[in-house]
Amino acid sequence: MALTADDILNQLKNREFAPVYFLQGEEPYYIDLISDYIEQHALNDMEKGFNQVVMYGKDTDISNVLLQAKRFPMMSDRQVVIVKEAQNLQNLEADPEKDPAAKQLDAYLANPLPSTILVFCHKHKVLDGRKRLSKVLSKQAVLLTTKKLYDNQVPAWITSYLKSKNLQATPQAVMMLAEYIGADLSRLTNEIEKLTINLKPGQTIDDGVVQENIGISKEFNIFELQTAIIKQDVLKANRILNYFASNPKDNPLIPNLVLLFSFFSKLLTLHMLPQVNEQTVAKSLGNRGFLAKEYMLALRNYPYRRVLQIIGFLRKADLQSKGVEGGSLPDDAILKELVFKIIHPVPVIK
Repeated sequence: MALTADDILNQLKNREFAPVYFLQGEEPYYIDLISDYIEQHALNDMEKGFNQVVMYGKDTDISNVLLQAKRFPMMSDRQVVIVKEAQNLQNLEADPEKDPAAKQLDAYLANPLPSTILVFCHKHKVLDGRKRLSKVLSKQAVLLTTKKLYDNQVPAWITSYLKSKNLQATPQAVMMLAEYIGADLSRLTNEIEKLTINLKPGQTIDDGVVQENIGISKEFNIFELQTAIIKQDVLKANRILNYFASNPKDNPLIPNLVLLFSFFSKLLTLHMLPQVNEQTVAKSLGNRGFLAKEYMLALRNYPYRRVLQIIGFLRKADLQSKGVEGGSLPDDAILKELVFKIIHPVPVIK
């Protein structure tokens, strides 16, 4: 049966364990969250020594997994078998009519041992829904399929996560986390945990707290560079670029390109609104009114055709960073050239 991650975690917290879990998908955060919970809480410390086995798909096969799953627990009501990197199990999706190991798996799923909790962690990909295994798992096991969040879903996810931890954050802090870290949920949760260590009781997470604790310079960071670009402030933009050039490890090119591409992509979408005003812009940004004024200024300074051209510049910079175009320019030179092209008007072919 297909359940959400929250559904599964609630069942586990109520000590409701299923015989088989198949956790698959592009977002590894929830796969780790559930498998780690089972690994840490299904058995007590004394039971784990004899009754908990962790295997890795690249180092084993289906037959060995099932051999462990069919064992009876020792001095315990249950045993736990966790298969990490299950995407590397050979012949996992093989035809049971042609592959003996696949036939064994098919038979086990039809009648799993009630005293075993068998967990497959199948990361970064999903089973072929047309094949038998996927159909059998959807009926005989707890099946979780995870998806990567879209960029516009990240701020709401951060807010929800903070609420679950009884934490509060300003909209600016949430946006900074979302833009700087992106949709990597594992990294997001790690960075939020770092923030909480230094928080005073009842303190709200603001942009200053984020800057101080996740390695963003208060004055020289990609967000300040973005603001300088919006305002077409050449002097400030160059100061930030020089700082980036002198601190390359803290300011890698690719994440900066991703953030700028995200900004100008949003700007292109806003240009296509039937009516462009502060209210419609705020609504399109997910009711984040504090961003509307900044985007309104950007819309005035960067017309639609100019934004199209800038997105072309960004794509070229991405290719240059990979050595595909423009020889082997250093990263700081690529970014400086890009920002110059963005801020300084160039002829646009009509």
